[in-house]
Amino acid sequence: MTVTSVSKAAPTARTQASGSSFYTAMRLLPKAEREAMFAIYAFCREVDDIADEPGPTPEERRAQLDVWRRAVDTLYVGRPSQRVSALADPVRRFKLAKTDFLAVIDGMDMDVGDPIRGPTFAELDLYCDRVASAVGRLSVRVFGMAEEPGRDLAHHLGRALQLTNILRDVDEDAEVGRLYLPAEALAAGGVDTVEPKEALGHPGIDTACRWLAAKAREQYAQAEAVMRRAPAGRLRAPRLMSAVYGAILRRMEKTGWKAPRERASLGKGRLAWIVATRAIGR
Repeated sequence: MTVTSVSKAAPTARTQASGSSFYTAMRLLPKAEREAMFAIYAFCREVDDIADEPGPTPEERRAQLDVWRRAVDTLYVGRPSQRVSALADPVRRFKLAKTDFLAVIDGMDMDVGDPIRGPTFAELDLYCDRVASAVGRLSVRVFGMAEEPGRDLAHHLGRALQLTNILRDVDEDAEVGRLYLPAEALAAGGVDTVEPKEALGHPGIDTACRWLAAKAREQYAQAEAVMRRAPAGRLRAPRLMSAVYGAILRRMEKTGWKAPRERASLGKGRLAWIVATRAIGR
């Protein structure tokens, strides 16, 4: 698989994001911040595709991820490669941390090789930190938040959003042999297999998913607590993301996870109402 540069990928990533709650949230930002977020999004899409697109062997995928690690290095020695050129200004302007870009790559590395199936909750938490909260740590710098509240918001909201995605995508993940539901959740439902499709057909799968949904709700509550303290920074985008994904989680909890399942989403009217009520203020 040929990996294109972030600068070339940015328009494609923006097109892919259009119509999503992410795109709606980013449109609330001023131009410099908005462009920075789309550059970060493009980077994440590029490395995520390495882990998810069919074709390459695990060794080839890891070699491609190493190319991205070296490209990130070039951002911090003042000679950014073409692959990451769109990130040069955001890194400089918003003091984005190298460790967070590398954490995202490490998260994608966890999806390379043997599929994740029934990890411990600690392993899942590490995965969420890398693929979601690390992106949050980059984002809160763009939002202009101070170190402590920004780190706390990224920690909790990143995990909340990722756990919601895991619960929404159980069937899609099973199609590629993955089962992110942790062992503790499966045990709570009496699910005695980590074979994805068998697990999702088990009568205890609803209990297992509700176990993880409770963890997600705890993270939303912690994130909302940070935002209620009104720290400095542009909070409209994270408020909107929390409201949209929190509503998706509540919808899933209402309908449950027993088969047959439908992927949860919000109607245009509901999304418009959330945008109208959450896009107020800074």
